[in-house]
Order: sequence, then structure tokens, then C-alpha cells
Amino acid sequence: MTETRVTFPCGDLSLEGVWSVPEGKGPFAAVVVCHPHPLRGGTMDNNVVIAVCRAVSQTSIASLRFNFRGVGRSQGVHADGVGEQDDVAAALSFLSSMETVDQDRIGLCGYSFGAGIAIEVAARNEQVKALALVSPILSHPSPIESYVKPKLLLWGSQDLALPAADLKSFTEELPELKQYEVIPGADHSWWGYEDKVAPRVAAFFADNLKACAQA
Repeated sequence: MTETRVTFPCGDLSLEGVWSVPEGKGPFAAVVVCHPHPLRGGTMDNNVVIAVCRAVSQTSIASLRFNFRGVGRSQGVHADGVGEQDDVAAALSFLSSMETVDQDRIGLCGYSFGAGIAIEVAARNEQVKALALVSPILSHPSPIESYVKPKLLLWGSQDLALPAADLKSFTEELPELKQYEVIPGADHSWWGYEDKVAPRVAAFFADNLKACAQA
């Protein structure tokens, strides 16, 4: 895997990210990965975000992780989850402009706060072919309740933000295509469980973005 630090525009702002390309010859499927809450220390160098990027690379999928506005060297200030949706759309646009990316095989992944932003963007962005959510803070109503593209929801059994029983009830009502799993022992931070969550995300994208190429 080759990692390159990049910047890309989002309106009048410049956002920073890390572009990761697997070994081999493209064009590759590619995934944008969104980090947890900026006001609680979330950055693109989060343990789950980095683990997911490394795992998808092992399945020949490129990735772009980036800092939301106001984080690290990304310009701007936190925008209560509204402006951050523009950040994700800009990241998707930048990723799809890469010559090594297959524009028909683009996925979106979000963790915690990033998952909530990813849901909103995926619901109205046709570029996104598959959506993976790690520890999403679920609420009703939500665009995911009518999202019919492939989606994966992962939760830790010790996550106090939402009891596993509530997650199961919520996800059972979601439309197909869907996958969900509660991973025993993990809490909201996933410390020590990166090797459980990241390969699961990578396998989901490998299966579903491959299916896009065959469709």
C-alpha cells in the first residue's frame, strides 16, 4: 500500500487527507472513510479509520481518509454536522477524479459521528454504491431506513451509546440489502478490536463493490 498526503477543495476551504493505493494495477474500487466526532478528539488518524484503510488495501481497494473542516490542517470550523456533509461530498468527488479509481465502484464508510454524516450523504449521492457504518448513533427518522443499496452496520456489544438489543431491533426493520453484526467485547472505541472490525468492513466492500463491476 502506498500512502500520499493530499489536499482537496470543498467550496472555499481546503481539506487534508491521506490517499492510500493498494499494490497492483488499477483501476481500483475505492472507499472514503469518515472519522469520529471532531469535538471529541476524532481525526483521520483514529485507530478504526486507519485499520479500515489498511484492511481494504489488502483486498485491492483504494481509500481516502480525511480530516473534517477545522481538524488538523483542514480549513474552516466545525459546522454541527451540516458543513461536514459537504466535506464528504467533496472527498467523494476528489476520489472519483483519480485516474486509478473505477468510478462505478465507490464506497463510503463512517465511524460514530462519521457514520451519521455518511448516512446523510449516501442517501442522496449516486456515486456511493455501498455503505459501511461502524458504531452509528442511530435515530428515528433516518435516511438509512429507506436506503436500499448494500449496507453494513457494526456495533460492539459493550458500546453504551446504544444497547445491542436496540441495534438489532432497528436493523431488522431496515430494507435489504443489509448486513449487521454485534461484535462481542468491543466498546465504542474499538481499542483492541481493530482486527475484528476492519476485516469485516473490508470483506463487505470487497464483495459488494466487486458485484458492481459484474453488474
